[in-house]
Amino acid sequence: MTELLYQTDSYLQEFDARVLSVLPEGRSVILDRSAFYPGGGGQPCDFGSLKVGDVIYPVEKVKKQGDDVLHFLGGTSPLPSAGSASRGTLDWARRYKLMRTHTALHVLCGTVFRDYGALVTGGDMEPLKGRMDFEFETMRGDLVREIEIAVNKEVAAARDIRVRILPREEAFQIPDLIRTKINLLPEGITQVRTVEIAGLDLQADGGTHVRNTNEVGTIRVVDYKSKGAINKRIYIEIE
Repeated sequence: MTELLYQTDSYLQEFDARVLSVLPEGRSVILDRSAFYPGGGGQPCDFGSLKVGDVIYPVEKVKKQGDDVLHFLGGTSPLPSAGSASRGTLDWARRYKLMRTHTALHVLCGTVFRDYGALVTGGDMEPLKGRMDFEFETMRGDLVREIEIAVNKEVAAARDIRVRILPREEAFQIPDLIRTKINLLPEGITQVRTVEIAGLDLQADGGTHVRNTNEVGTIRVVDYKSKGAINKRIYIEIE
């Protein structure tokens, strides 16, 4: 089982860990703790490096498998042995861009839900750009401009972002906790991680975020498309 350090500290750039097991066929290792985000919820996995002894392995992919996180190692050096001490280092420039982008999408989601009551039907992101699908019947240029102005007002409001991990029963007493059209939280999850943008948005989420909306930067809506009768897509970029 891997302790997920990123869940409580998204700003952790380096960490010490022990290799629990080695999977030679996929050239991956499982660590007892990790700050690498394994991907999910539209946010890509982290990259970086893992140092074991004098060997530095590129971490080329990270993936969640049950309670474990698999770290796929590049290079040609022999894999480390189980029990080895290691030090992980994130590609911080990329991670921080993803944190800003993920928070920007939450600002967009919270603003659209507050102002129009539209639920999210999908989303995806890469560093400093992303898209989100909403349950809108119609989408037009003047509405998109209104949304762009509104989300940047929320960014400028310098709203704090708070992360909590709650028992499932307590979490689901929060109104509108799930902002997606379909509840993606499996029944077996007993602890629910929530992300709150103070005064704007509170929802279940497993990804990484900045501490305050003023870290996001200017959000530009660069395009919008109809993806169905009640499914409209908004594309954003972060300056």
